[in-house]
Amino acid sequence: MALCVDIKKRLGDFHLNVKFEAENETLALLGSSGCGKSVTLRCISGIMTPDEGHIELDGRVFFDSDKKINLSPQKRQVGFLFQQYALFPNMTVEQNIAAAVSDKKRRKDVVTEMLRAFRLEDEAQKRPDELSGGQQQRTALARILATNPQILLLDEPFSALDSYLRSQLELELMDTLSKFHGNVIWVSHDRGEVFRNCSRVCVVENGKSEPVVTMDSLFHDPGTESAARLSGCKNFVAVSPEGSIVKIPEWSVSLQCGRPVPNSVGSVGLRAHYFRFASLGEENAINCKVERVIEDVFSEIIMLRPVGSRSDAPLIRMETQKELWSAQHDKESVTISIAPQDILLLR
Repeated sequence: MALCVDIKKRLGDFHLNVKFEAENETLALLGSSGCGKSVTLRCISGIMTPDEGHIELDGRVFFDSDKKINLSPQKRQVGFLFQQYALFPNMTVEQNIAAAVSDKKRRKDVVTEMLRAFRLEDEAQKRPDELSGGQQQRTALARILATNPQILLLDEPFSALDSYLRSQLELELMDTLSKFHGNVIWVSHDRGEVFRNCSRVCVVENGKSEPVVTMDSLFHDPGTESAARLSGCKNFVAVSPEGSIVKIPEWSVSLQCGRPVPNSVGSVGLRAHYFRFASLGEENAINCKVERVIEDVFSEIIMLRPVGSRSDAPLIRMETQKELWSAQHDKESVTISIAPQDILLLR
C-alpha cells in the first residue's frame, strides 16, 4: 500500500510543512523533540486537521483541502500507538481489546485470537495498572490490530521506558511488525532505534521534512547538517570547496575528499569515531593540541584543538578505544587523520 502525505499546519508560531511517501515499509520520522513528528501522525490519523494539503493511502483519500475531503478517524483504518499506550484504566485487558471491535458478532472470536497472539491469556482479567510495561504495550498493540488497520503509527513507543525494558520490548515489537502487511510510520529521536527497525527515514527539522532516504544514506551521505546531527555526527565546520579538497579556514587545514566537491557544499561533518591516531605527513593528517580528555564507559573522548586554528574555532571531538589512548606516549599533542571517504559533505 502506498501512503502519500503532503500537508501544512500552523500552530501559533510553529509551521509544519511535511511531504513524504511510503510503500509497504517501516518508515522513520526522525527528529528532535518539538520538530513536528507527532503532529504529523495526528494529521494522518485524523485526530488533527491540516490547514492544507493531501493525505492518501493506496488511492483512498483521507484528506484533501482543495476537494474538501476530511475523513473521520474511524473511517481511516489507522492504528495509532501512543507514547503512553492510552489504555482504558478502568477496563481489563480483555475489555480494552473488545472495545476496539465494532462487529459484535465477531468480537468474542477476535478478542480470543488477540489474547492468544500476544500471549495475554493469563492477563485477560487484569487492569492496566496491574500489568508490566511489556504487557501494556502488547495489550495496546492487540487492541490496535483488532481493528484491522491498514497502517500503523508508532509515536516514540519506548520513550517512557528504561534502557533494559526498552531493548526487550523492541524485540517483541519487531516480531509483531514482521507479521503486519502494510505501512508503519515510526516516530523517534533515537537514531539507533530507527536504524534497527526502519528501512528508510524522513528527517524532520523545525517542522520541515527533508527528502526520504535509505538508512545507509543517512549515515554515510546525510546531505544536510540537521540530518548529520540526528545521525550522531558531532563535528561540524565551515569549508571552501576546491576540486576534491575542502579548505577549513578556522582550522588552517585542508582535507582531501577523494571525489569532486560540489560548490553547494558549505560545511563538512566529521564523525568522532572515524578519527584515528596517525603520523604527521599521512593523508588528511591534523596536528592537534589536547585540550581535554573525558572518560566514557567504553571509550575515551578527546577534545582537540588543531595547531594554527583560530581561537574561536570549534574543537575536534575524537572518540577512541581506551587502550589506544593509553598507548599514546604524548598526552598533550597528537596527530590524527580521517579517511577521505569518511568526510560528510553538507549543503
